[in-house]
Amino acid sequence: MSKVRTTLGAAMMALALGTGSAAVAQDTLEINMATPWAGGHWLEIGATRYADIVNEITDGRIKINVFPAGALGPALKVTETVQMGIADMGHAWGGYDWAVDRTSALFGGWPGGGTPEELMMWLYNGNGLTLWKEWRDDVFDVVAIPCGVTETEIFMHAHKPVRTVEDLNGLKLRTSSAWAEIAPKLGVSTVVLPGSEVFSALERKVVDAIEWGGPGGNLQEGFDKIAPYIMMPGVHSPGAIHDCIYNKAVWEKISDKDKSLLELAGKMTMLESYLGYVKLDIAAYDVMKNNPNVEMIVVEDSLVAAVNKASAEWAEEQSANNEWFKRVYEDQSAFLKSLAGLSEFRFQPGARAAASAE
Repeated sequence: MSKVRTTLGAAMMALALGTGSAAVAQDTLEINMATPWAGGHWLEIGATRYADIVNEITDGRIKINVFPAGALGPALKVTETVQMGIADMGHAWGGYDWAVDRTSALFGGWPGGGTPEELMMWLYNGNGLTLWKEWRDDVFDVVAIPCGVTETEIFMHAHKPVRTVEDLNGLKLRTSSAWAEIAPKLGVSTVVLPGSEVFSALERKVVDAIEWGGPGGNLQEGFDKIAPYIMMPGVHSPGAIHDCIYNKAVWEKISDKDKSLLELAGKMTMLESYLGYVKLDIAAYDVMKNNPNVEMIVVEDSLVAAVNKASAEWAEEQSANNEWFKRVYEDQSAFLKSLAGLSEFRFQPGARAAASAE
């Protein structure tokens, strides 16, 4: 078996050669994975956990080496890095492919999209999985396997309170993906910054507010220590999906049996990421609520309604000149509407506990 290449030096050599590094020895395939994550739970619960599951269920026939952001190419260009063969595969988020195709927002999470539960239902009970694979193949020429669902995000950490639509007017907000184009419809001035600059921008008040992730990730980043207001719920990103994408030449080296197991690993990681984020978020949310220097604010229903309206208008604009967007948007919207009955006959997670506490 070839020696496992886990050093940054080996990664940079692969980058310099401009070729992937999937190596086959004694029926074992070793694959290098690029990620956009420097660390934290997206790297641990998402990318690394997928690699661990693959190794386990293939009995070691496929070994995935997970590299942090920048090791195998630019952090925000994982898809391009995989497509070019610089990395064998990647752990990706559709929002980072925003500039190539706005359809990425429908998979990567947007204000009109589903919650984590709804997105998983769309993938596995609806047409979401088929559409995702076809879209990745057609637009990016890679093989895609959804391999993680993210939590509903905190709406924003800010230096000023936001409760109503009027409070959004003139707000300078760091954000990304679809919300960066939708929020201005409500008077927001949006700023797109890479992850490495978000904390300092909020701390130095370069921006009034930022959005990043759910309670777990945001607590790790320390946003609650530098901004006194936390707004909820995350109407700008109710949920999102990560996918594990493979270079096509690498994919062809894999047996049909192991291809099926890689798909299964994606589904298993989807469940584990869902449970992992919930566990982290509940614990982190309790810490935030008990921080005496922070005020937790639930925005008014009128603000949520305004965001929904602006999001629908934006989606119709995109659909007018993007066939992929139109196809996915119409399918996703119809599926989410078909779930309306769920709220009538079942409890939402945490709803009964909240009611009994009142």
